[in-house]
Amino acid sequence: MQPIELIRLAEAARDTAYAPYSGFRVGAALLAASGLVYTGCNIENAAYSPTNCAERTAFFKAVSAGERKFVAIAIAGGRDKEVTEPCPPCGVCRQVMAEFCDSENFMIYVSRGQGQHDTYTLGRLLPESFGKSNVI
Repeated sequence: MQPIELIRLAEAARDTAYAPYSGFRVGAALLAASGLVYTGCNIENAAYSPTNCAERTAFFKAVSAGERKFVAIAIAGGRDKEVTEPCPPCGVCRQVMAEFCDSENFMIYVSRGQGQHDTYTLGRLLPESFGKSNVI
């Protein structure tokens, strides 16, 4: 799947975001090694800490469906109906990615809107990550 296709799915996933407090809507589209795509959106909560990011929503949907290997994720964020700025994954989402993804091969596409995006590897966004080797 081409990055632009994954980005379009992430941008569409923003439509289902529940963001009544911040107004910042985020969508994610996660490509599993199986070829299936899992989408997610941010889901806010008045207590703030129970809020869940779009990326983690997509990962948790995929993992709960039995997926364990992933190729790429696209992320699109912004206020209202527009992708207004790059929205890279937060630190917690990066750590979830590190649990399931190879840091040098897992690709992260961050939409800038208007057909533009930035491309990163997980290793670039989360160098020296804490992982399975640290606890086994």
